[in-house]
Amino acid sequence: MTDHTRLPAGLPVPEDDGAAAHLPGAKVPGVELQGTGGTAVRLDALGAGRTVLYVYPLTGRPGADQPDGWDAIPGARGCTPEACGFRDHHRDLLAAGADGVFGLSGQQTDYQREVVERLHLPFQMLSDPARTLERELGLPTFEAGGLTLYKRLTMVIRDGVVERVFYPVFPPGEHAGQVLAWLRDNPL
Repeated sequence: MTDHTRLPAGLPVPEDDGAAAHLPGAKVPGVELQGTGGTAVRLDALGAGRTVLYVYPLTGRPGADQPDGWDAIPGARGCTPEACGFRDHHRDLLAAGADGVFGLSGQQTDYQREVVERLHLPFQMLSDPARTLERELGLPTFEAGGLTLYKRLTMVIRDGVVERVFYPVFPPGEHAGQVLAWLRDNPL
């Protein structure tokens, strides 16, 4: 059985393929996504402050297999360590100027709700199974196991505009600390 909380050694490092270069300065579309808190969240109405929105491909569950070849896909593995990093740094992120933190994937809300409960996440996950943000913002994707999944990236959204993009993200378990350092280095 795979331990989703730890990253194996030797994972391939994703390279910047330029697929997110168009995002800084982009206006966030008026997309409404179901959140694990039981309500829909409208992305263009997040408020005037900064919101951290980390996008990830697929969170694994204990006892469930990942798509074949998952560990060989650069940047695919690590959603659980990434979520735990944002959980562990949540208070610090808010103290450094983030008004909110959200995770987002194409997984269904019920699946994400289990992840929020199991990992004790203090923030909501947003569900985008139709990959609306792929169409509206041009978010990068990849194919695995017959699924089209989001590539891992993080957007800092401010006043309805993408202020900063982290892409590619590696290693995912250390990424929340990278976002925290950027927020501290770039106060409002």
